[in-house]
Amino acid sequence: MSTSTTAPLAGLKVLDLATLFAGPLAATMLGDFGAEVIKVEHPRRPDPSRGHGPAKDGIGLWWKLLGRNKRNLTLDLSSPGGRDVLLKLAAETDVVIENFRPGTLERWGIGPAELHAVNPRLVLARVTGFGQFGPYSHRPGFGTLAEAMSGFAAITGEPDGPPTLPPFGLADSIAALATAYAVMTALAGRDRTGQGQVVDMAIIEPILTVLGPQPLWYDQLGYVQERTGNRSRNNAPRNTYRTSDGHWVAVSTSAQSIAERVMRLVGRPELIDEPWFAAGTTRAEHTEELDEAVGNWIARHTREDAVSAFEKAEAAIAPIHDVRDVMEDPQYRALDTITEVDDPELGPLRMQNVLFRLSETPGSIRWAGRPHGADTEEILDGLGLSGPQIAALRSEGAL
Repeated sequence: MSTSTTAPLAGLKVLDLATLFAGPLAATMLGDFGAEVIKVEHPRRPDPSRGHGPAKDGIGLWWKLLGRNKRNLTLDLSSPGGRDVLLKLAAETDVVIENFRPGTLERWGIGPAELHAVNPRLVLARVTGFGQFGPYSHRPGFGTLAEAMSGFAAITGEPDGPPTLPPFGLADSIAALATAYAVMTALAGRDRTGQGQVVDMAIIEPILTVLGPQPLWYDQLGYVQERTGNRSRNNAPRNTYRTSDGHWVAVSTSAQSIAERVMRLVGRPELIDEPWFAAGTTRAEHTEELDEAVGNWIARHTREDAVSAFEKAEAAIAPIHDVRDVMEDPQYRALDTITEVDDPELGPLRMQNVLFRLSETPGSIRWAGRPHGADTEEILDGLGLSGPQIAALRSEGAL
């Protein structure tokens, strides 16, 4: 495990002013690789993620993941004292991540102009549902709306069923990855120019890139992708199949060579010689026949035997896991994808590890999400505020 002094982002200072979920997750990703992240929460309205999902002993578990590697400060940014403290922090910070509606920071007197006045090198990442301008910019924005507007829901689900939303924060998570990338890009630009800048991240946009060339298809061909369930219009066989012992597996044949290996394995090598088998798009026109061949073979085998046979044939298959399977999967165990973290409140916790492995300067989870305001006194003391000054801020309601 790396330490904060050897991690690649050691020395980078980040203020996380955001909530639910893209902005905070982007800050988590930076913290995982050594950035010093201060999470700023309202004194009387903690980050809502502390109350999302299951809790243990009254402590929200989602926060343990989202709040890891962050120190916690309470601050009412709308108060004069809160504004002053924020500007003091910003003066020695590299990155601020926020997700208030456009105009909110400006109304509080801590918008880009004020922030860059105290720190011209600051990168301000603004994460909103719809961006900083345009007809929808002042609407409340959540990942669910992005999943709807982007076209994701329209192509997800069975052909005769309704559009389907994901049961987790897909668009938010994609936007978090994009925000972390945007921040690092802006910092690379700062290395050349010496100047910070504003990142305008609209949650409705990154998911469009992940969805692939749909706008290009429509622009050039008028083609509108429809719902196909687990099947694909680009290749076949590609589906989920039930095994003889009641489990499910997924098969993919995106590569031609893999498709041929699957047909030989399931005892239908004659299909390889069909003219339509030579390309994924034309194979997809014969999905029913290919699905029947693969499905019938898999239905006669247990999950373990099916996966073993596909592996031996160098064909692509994976068991469909729920979280119980994920926790025990030998590949995830080998990668330490789910790692253990000691937590003062709850004891040992198992959660997702950092996103990737670096050979020389790896990231690490130094601690799980901490209690609301746990580091307020220490952070303010580090800014040079005296005991009476901190007491006055508390009296004002700024802390």
